[in-house]
Amino acid sequence: MLLEDLQVSLSDPQTALSAVRATLVGLTSAGQRAIGRTGSLGVDVRVRHIIGLDPARKGIAIAEHVEAGERMAFCQMSLQAAKADLRRICAEIREELEPETLSMETAHALATSEAEAAPHPARRIAGAVYVSCSGRGGPHFGGDSAELQWVRHALGDVPLVGFFASGEIAHHHLYGYTGVLTVFTTPAEAT
Repeated sequence: MLLEDLQVSLSDPQTALSAVRATLVGLTSAGQRAIGRTGSLGVDVRVRHIIGLDPARKGIAIAEHVEAGERMAFCQMSLQAAKADLRRICAEIREELEPETLSMETAHALATSEAEAAPHPARRIAGAVYVSCSGRGGPHFGGDSAELQWVRHALGDVPLVGFFASGEIAHHHLYGYTGVLTVFTTPAEAT
């Protein structure tokens, strides 16, 4: 199925090997969806390397122990998808943490200059930490600190620090090829 999806054949091993090396596996627990309606990977998808092919048994080896019933989806790194996902999650966080009266202002700020994205007095974001996979950060996104610049633009001028890692922890999983944004907030004011 992998070779069919990649539209390659083992009769041309160099082409097949190149295509397989550019392909990753997304795993989810039994009963969860690996791919959402938009074609993007779900929140709890763990991305792992394909580390071997076994043509005789028509199998693949991946860098993860897989339990019976887990779901698997083949995927490839996409700069466009990663940028869109980072922008989406930042916008969702900012919208959730700012008063409803700021929602139009938030949408405008995301589409305008950094100066116009300055914090509003009612903002609850106290700071943020962004951890990006070393396998996807830096030059993959267009240069040093590119991801942090996008986060800063989306969240506004808040204290922000970031670094690269070879495994990103969120919730109860160790992820790879992802970015994890942790936002610290101040208490909500009573209305």
